[in-house]
Amino acid sequence: MRTKITLVLLFLNVAVFAFIFYIEPHLITEESLRQTSSHVLGPEAANIIALEISSRASPQPLRIEKNGDAWLLSQPAGWPANLNAVSRILTELQTLEHDTSFLVADIVKNGQTLADYGLDQPQLTVTFTSGTDSAQGAQTYTLRIGAETRIGNRLYVLSPDGTRIHVVDRSLVDSLTIPPDQIRDNALFTIPVFEARALRLQIAGPPVAIQRDGDRWSFESPILARADKSATELALKDLTTLVAQSFLDARESDDRTGLTAPALRITVDGNNRRETLLLGNPVTPAPAGSAATETLFYAKMDDKPAVFTVSFPNYVFQNLKNAQEVLREKHFVDFDPHDVTAITLHAPNAPELTLQRLEAPAAASDNSRWQIVQHSPGAGPQTQPADPAVIQRLLENLSLLSAQKYVNDAPSGRDLESLGFNRPEREITLVLAPSGAQPTAFNTPPPSLTLQLGLGSDASVYAKISGLDAVYAVDPSILAATPVVPRAYRDRLLRDLPAGAKITGLKLTRLADKTILFEKSLAPPADNAKPATWDATLASEPADRRAAFEALKDSMQTLRAKDFVLDEFPSTVPAGGENRPWSYQLDTTISLAAASGAPATTTTTQLFFTERISGGTQLAGSPEFGVFEAEQPLLDALFTLTTAPPPATAATVETPTAKP
Repeated sequence: MRTKITLVLLFLNVAVFAFIFYIEPHLITEESLRQTSSHVLGPEAANIIALEISSRASPQPLRIEKNGDAWLLSQPAGWPANLNAVSRILTELQTLEHDTSFLVADIVKNGQTLADYGLDQPQLTVTFTSGTDSAQGAQTYTLRIGAETRIGNRLYVLSPDGTRIHVVDRSLVDSLTIPPDQIRDNALFTIPVFEARALRLQIAGPPVAIQRDGDRWSFESPILARADKSATELALKDLTTLVAQSFLDARESDDRTGLTAPALRITVDGNNRRETLLLGNPVTPAPAGSAATETLFYAKMDDKPAVFTVSFPNYVFQNLKNAQEVLREKHFVDFDPHDVTAITLHAPNAPELTLQRLEAPAAASDNSRWQIVQHSPGAGPQTQPADPAVIQRLLENLSLLSAQKYVNDAPSGRDLESLGFNRPEREITLVLAPSGAQPTAFNTPPPSLTLQLGLGSDASVYAKISGLDAVYAVDPSILAATPVVPRAYRDRLLRDLPAGAKITGLKLTRLADKTILFEKSLAPPADNAKPATWDATLASEPADRRAAFEALKDSMQTLRAKDFVLDEFPSTVPAGGENRPWSYQLDTTISLAAASGAPATTTTTQLFFTERISGGTQLAGSPEFGVFEAEQPLLDALFTLTTAPPPATAATVETPTAKP
């Protein structure tokens, strides 16, 4: 018997301890939370996916719904919602706290009803859908907002389960009674410039399509041409600044809007999304205060029913309307100068001229070596060094050639003839290295690009790329910048004496009276004596003549031409508007070091000069170099030596004759 009693008592003790440790804490926690928590809403407000606000003052409820990561104002109009405005409403509900609360059952015991608190017909009803309960799916909850309290700015709110009345701050109503205009996201284009993949425009005429191609933009229709990257991206940026001004009631969306046949359809393609704006008629009369630089249009987004007005900057409208010209790349000769391996120039009644790069494309640079290849009838090709700086300037002129006007994108044969393309003034072919500088397949010619320049019947210069239709008006100076004359591309470096060569004598003679204006030479070294130096030789000369002589000697050491005038060497040259004989003769004695133990060899070169034609022009020439313009340091040295008092000695020199 005692054993049974003991077992029963033991069982009861276990039950009591289980209740104390496992069941009672939960009961106490739930009860304490319910009594002590000041939050009106619990976990059901943590993940709201839809919200509807109904008011007795407005016949139409306001409803917002979550759409992916965005929110949609589905009523009163299907339109994206402003994320900041929605976030404020959700935060207000999730953090809503009461000053006090009491049970509905208690007011019933006191003989009161919900009507005494304005909760039978609430001034605001908030219905929200929560997606927190994954087991039961989305659940809908309703929060009723009733009358104001008699004391203080407080409101009565009925809990979603209808069991408790909360007294909350009046700011809740202020947060929930936001006009639809403040909840809408009025931005029309939300695709940023960096995401945009295409811009499509449809207006009177063929549609315009501009597609991103890597870091470039290109027209796909109605022409095939490069688009101006900066202008295109600026147009896209301008579109992102457009906002809806005001929304029309559905009953107002009649034929006056012009949206059944929109004046302009603008489409921006992004990553797996597309936004299209339809622009209708202008709003007339223009609203008061409307800026003269903008026009108010009726508009709508293609995928939304709402009709609204948008203030469109006039310059943006004109740029889009004329996109085929405004957004087009003006630099239409599209190539990389470093990829050019050869340039062929052709002009009427002139032999074809070819410029060839000597380095491989992979080693090409701005200072690459080039050569001139001349093609003469009845003779093989003749080559001579070309000047890298001149070739680089030619390539820059071609790459920077820009359209002053887009003349014709589909010219007829008669149009081309009137623009001078039946016999172009220039045909310039650029041979380009294959992509990646890899050799082309056997018998496959390398890629090339040919620019044609025509002289129109109106004396204007027009350009086009061979194989393409578009014709452009260009600056006429491009003809002068692309001469088909070999000397224009000759290497300006005429002579660069090697390290073992030394100038040992200079003599300058005025040919008109055979007067020697300057003559100095290094005395031959005596046995076991130090060699003579120019410093010692020139010690007796005035400082200005000594400095001029040093500049003259340096110019003869490294002789350069500023520009070439004639390939041949005549006895008279055009100077000052008439043909004149040469005025000065410069004899340069050069000593060339020989092998060890052998005597040095000496040679004398002659260079002839005209009088100075202008401050920066004086012609020089010789049978070896032809006629060229001397560089400025040489001009200044000659000026000093020809104007300073000459020594008394004179010599007879032979007047140059023309090279046979």
